[in-house]
Amino acid sequence: MKKTIYILFILTLLASCAEEEKTHTIQHFAPVTSNNGRIVTFQDEAAISFFETETISSQNIDSDLRAPGKIVANIFRSGVGASQNVILFSDSDLSSHYTQLVQHQINIQQIQNVNIKQKELELERVKELIKYGAATGQDLLTTETELAIEKTNLANERASLIEHESYLKSGGFRAEELQKAKAGTAYLICDIPENQIGNIEENQSCKVTFTAFPNDTILGKIDAVTDQIDNSTRMLKVRIIMDNSAGKLKTGMFANVSFGTTQNDIVSVSKEAMITIQGNHYVFVKKSANEFERRQIQTGHQVGDRVIVYSGLDVNEKIAIKGVMQLKGLSFGY
Repeated sequence: MKKTIYILFILTLLASCAEEEKTHTIQHFAPVTSNNGRIVTFQDEAAISFFETETISSQNIDSDLRAPGKIVANIFRSGVGASQNVILFSDSDLSSHYTQLVQHQINIQQIQNVNIKQKELELERVKELIKYGAATGQDLLTTETELAIEKTNLANERASLIEHESYLKSGGFRAEELQKAKAGTAYLICDIPENQIGNIEENQSCKVTFTAFPNDTILGKIDAVTDQIDNSTRMLKVRIIMDNSAGKLKTGMFANVSFGTTQNDIVSVSKEAMITIQGNHYVFVKKSANEFERRQIQTGHQVGDRVIVYSGLDVNEKIAIKGVMQLKGLSFGY
């Protein structure tokens, strides 16, 4: 009996040791995130093999260059017979800067053509009177000071004018063009990627479809391309001029613009590779054998099951196309 108990004890001990060895052998390595979730690192080769990737390449895509836009200014004839037309902007800041610019132009004309000329004549008169003893040195000093003040005012007005001109240019406008525009003209602004500048040019025709009139296609023309590229988005503004003599187009209306061009050497990704968080688009780039990097991209429109990418990816990089939702959960925490 004692021998039987001893044998059972030995067998139990051996089973317990085997179970402990098995427990130590099977280990689960959880993925590690760093840099605020931007980097996801896997320590388990079996886990990372779950994620399939594709290599980024460029290709010609037979599709029009398209961009969202908005009517940002409408030109109306003044109802009170003023010499300048009324301009209705969608942006209150643009409206304010344009109004102040016009006032500075008026001030410059007044100072330059009236005030300064008047002070110059007064200075000549005082100098002449001094010759005959009819004016004093103090009169001369006062007149010279008044002339200097007017010249300083002129310099200040010109500096302010440049400031407002710069703001208008950043918004896609030049003051002199707005002032020469005919009543019944509408201006639409859209943003296009930096690498698409070569596909458009001034006076090029384009087709515009408004959200308010989805079944109507209205012709427009590229009026100008701005000189400044946004540092963060790498986009630049294109101004479209349109006939609005019928008053159909309202300031602030949204539209889609088609420029009728074939895009060459375009990078695109599978729509399954992209996630969108709070209006921003991301993919996961495989940086090494066990590491993915979350990368924000600037996208264009979708062609079939592919989404055009204008910035954020380089040719020959690899991105995840399977397991993207799992990577999203690890990277963003949900």
